[in-house]
Amino acid sequence: MSPRPALAPTVPRLRSGRGAGAGLAGEAQDAREPMGTLGEAGLAAAAGRARTLGMEGECPAPSARSSGLPAGGAGAESPGGDAPLPGSSGSSALLQAEVLDLDEDEDDLEVFSKDASLMDMNSFSPMMPTSPLSMINQVKFEDEPDVKDLFITVDEPESHVTTIETFVTYRIITKTSRGEFDSSEFEVRRRYQDFLWLKEKLEEAHPTLIIPPLPEKFIVKGMVERFNDDFIETRRKALHKFLNRIADHPTLTFNEDFKVFLTAQAWELSSHKKQGPGLLSRVGQTVRAVAFSMRGVKSRPEEFMEMNNFIELFSQKINLIDKISQRIYKEEREYFDEMKEYGPIHILWSASEEDLADTLKGVAGCIDRCCKATEKRMSGLSEALLPVVHEYVLYSEMLMGVMKRRDQIQAELDSKVEALTSKKADTDLLTEEIGKLEDKVECANNALKADWERWKQNMENDLKSAFTDMAEESIRYYEQCLATWESFLTSQTGHHLEEASEDQF
Repeated sequence: MSPRPALAPTVPRLRSGRGAGAGLAGEAQDAREPMGTLGEAGLAAAAGRARTLGMEGECPAPSARSSGLPAGGAGAESPGGDAPLPGSSGSSALLQAEVLDLDEDEDDLEVFSKDASLMDMNSFSPMMPTSPLSMINQVKFEDEPDVKDLFITVDEPESHVTTIETFVTYRIITKTSRGEFDSSEFEVRRRYQDFLWLKEKLEEAHPTLIIPPLPEKFIVKGMVERFNDDFIETRRKALHKFLNRIADHPTLTFNEDFKVFLTAQAWELSSHKKQGPGLLSRVGQTVRAVAFSMRGVKSRPEEFMEMNNFIELFSQKINLIDKISQRIYKEEREYFDEMKEYGPIHILWSASEEDLADTLKGVAGCIDRCCKATEKRMSGLSEALLPVVHEYVLYSEMLMGVMKRRDQIQAELDSKVEALTSKKADTDLLTEEIGKLEDKVECANNALKADWERWKQNMENDLKSAFTDMAEESIRYYEQCLATWESFLTSQTGHHLEEASEDQF
């Protein structure tokens, strides 16, 4: 389940020792007398809600101690003044351990939304009870599936020719149900430079998160022309994947620059770009980054040493796989081009060999069917395997950049510690700076470790799926070709047997 965009009060949940519906109904019966008329209504509503859901697993229950919201217990106040709500003095009994049976494991805590409208309605409205069980509908249940709320499509590339340059823009349609967006649907056009700006802003805001890679800006020698339809379509698919990977990322998806990229019109985006740091500031940051990278890190933590070794080995292997895949595709293309010529040759041959005409036409038909199967296999190779492998080639370069940025942050801390040790500057100022840098390093390390595990899982799933699909497609291809030729040979064998029997009579 993806993390929430902002921290929210934590809510302990019930153990799953009994059905949630029965448990809540029982609690409603036990607490009816001390809660009074108002509390009774809230408990009955919550119990009915649980029975309607028919839950059989765990059900989180809010706690006044952990949520920080008015829970309707002792000391709860009415919306209009200091007087306690009727019947609220006994509601604290619901928080006792024998009723809630709280789980002591902090990992089992759930969070719920701090949406102001929810708080106003459930916590302060005189029409709603403020007992703990009346807040159950605010809780996001653990068994509830994580619903995707941001859908992005990149399509309709369009070429633009000006007196200065020629470029391609892509239409981006965004559909969302998130409250922070002003509308549920947006349509904008972006060019490659805008995607590049977004990637740089994400790296700036999250230096140790693994940002999805963009397709290369320049054309590799020997590939298609820049504005060739095939190249534009390949780039469109890569840009579509880039934006959707950001949308699926638990942290990057809530980045403000990402939101502006998806929603702002061209002039608004241009204005937003100018709000960043000036040229001199960026140059200064770059110079400091280069200086720290040249200085290096004295003692990189062991876990990051292992991570760096993995990245280097992964980079070597994925680059080798990419080269082999490209070579296989090239050889498959040459084989296909050559095989296409054999069908017409056999048709021409059949015209000059009357006795073999049917056989030669049959061979031509088999070759034609095998050509179609080969073309389909090549299409699967170019659309399913090659883009995935090449994307992770680019990912390997991104990972090296992430490790370099992490090392720069640590190198800056090391330089301050060294200056403090040699007392080359004001010790009080250095101590304060070191404290801030230590926090920065810790945050950077934790972000990288969390994102690393998520990326590795995605990588394993993507590569496994790509190679499995390609293997299954290859099996189907060879089975189809084999069946084609076996059918032809069977028909020819039967034809010869018929001819032999006719000759005997």
